[in-house]
Amino acid sequence: MLMPPSARLLGVLASLAILTTACGSWTRAGTQDEPAPSQSLTSVLDEAAVFRRIGRMAGGAPVPFIGAVALLPGPADSVLAVLALSLENRALGFERQGTQGFIARYRVDIALRAEGRPPITIGRDELVRVTTFQETMRNDESVLFQEPITLAPGRYQLSVTVRDRRSDQQSRAEQPLVVEAFAPGSTTAPIFLYELTARGEPGDPFRGFLNPRGAIGYGGDTLTVLVEGYRMSAGKEVPLRIVDARDSVIFEQQIRFTGERGVESQLLRFRPDSAPLGVLRFVLGDEPRQVSSALVSLSSSWIVSNYDEMVALLRHFGHEDALSALRGAPARDRPRLWRDFYHNTDPNPATPENEALDAYFGRLAIADQRFNDEGQPGWRTERGEVYVVLGEPDEVLDASAANQGRVIRWTYNDYRVVLFFMDETGFGRYRLTAQSRGDFERVRARVWRGTAN
Repeated sequence: MLMPPSARLLGVLASLAILTTACGSWTRAGTQDEPAPSQSLTSVLDEAAVFRRIGRMAGGAPVPFIGAVALLPGPADSVLAVLALSLENRALGFERQGTQGFIARYRVDIALRAEGRPPITIGRDELVRVTTFQETMRNDESVLFQEPITLAPGRYQLSVTVRDRRSDQQSRAEQPLVVEAFAPGSTTAPIFLYELTARGEPGDPFRGFLNPRGAIGYGGDTLTVLVEGYRMSAGKEVPLRIVDARDSVIFEQQIRFTGERGVESQLLRFRPDSAPLGVLRFVLGDEPRQVSSALVSLSSSWIVSNYDEMVALLRHFGHEDALSALRGAPARDRPRLWRDFYHNTDPNPATPENEALDAYFGRLAIADQRFNDEGQPGWRTERGEVYVVLGEPDEVLDASAANQGRVIRWTYNDYRVVLFFMDETGFGRYRLTAQSRGDFERVRARVWRGTAN
């Protein structure tokens, strides 16, 4: 994972201190309604659908990825298109490489087609190397791919295919791409990135790393935004507004250009400590306007931006006293209580991620997909409940006996417990036996005591 912008950043820095007094409406991206209690986790955490709604490329399973394209002034009348892709380690097939850790190989194929022009095709094979098995299962943005492409103005159809070399599985996404020449006095749309060495002329290469997701973890992350101005007149000011999902302006500032370079970079930093959850639009200029959308979530690793929804999903996490405080909190206290909960449950405060919550939501997502055959969300089934709390069993065995219904046995060696699920109805609805329910409750109590602060 790339580090946030460092002291090497060049250009004019403007710090956006978002200090709104109200926390706004805690709503999930793309909706103003409260979710139904039975809403499936898949729809809540359907990252591909969420990111498509805010203009990103998004490839779904089996090799999910999120992509974004930044358009910047290029040499002469050309345009520099920078394509960036975000992948998770767990989407790739890793294999051990002796004592040096684990490696995964993937390939990216890019195609740009415009009417009356020969297609542009680019293919790259990439290698990912990690040192521990735990890193192979990371579910955050752990792999970044980037490709700069010089284009003539025009209308293109962009397609991207990502293939895991080990399994040979692949995912594909495409979207139209309108490329317009930059006239003197024009600016790029707001561009989200991690780090950059600012350019001085249109012919300079792009030396930076885009942030293709543009997702900000509430209360901890900082989003860095780049605006490039092309042959700007001295003293020209361009307004930048940040607008929430209800069209309320939560911040406004004039960006001032000096006109001293052919390409002038303005870098801004935004920290959503009190901004509303959900989609934020960065609107640059009056007419014509340049708009880029970011997403404020309760974490940058899992896209959930509805407060009550998040608390409901944490029902198997433990930390009951802290969760009870979250459930009954008035709106004005929710930002502070969520920040406290996030930091107090973090097993490794030295890292920006909360590894315990990341692992929990990883198990939640797996349970929702694996046990979705009972007519309700998989994580809400009894098998899903056990999986979310205890993880992968060491042994799974069909222990069915004739004329006694179907029985599945799960063995957990570390917890010294054997659990039985029985389908008494014959409709594939497995329930813990009475004895196993009691055994599971005792093990869960031990697990929760071990995570209590």
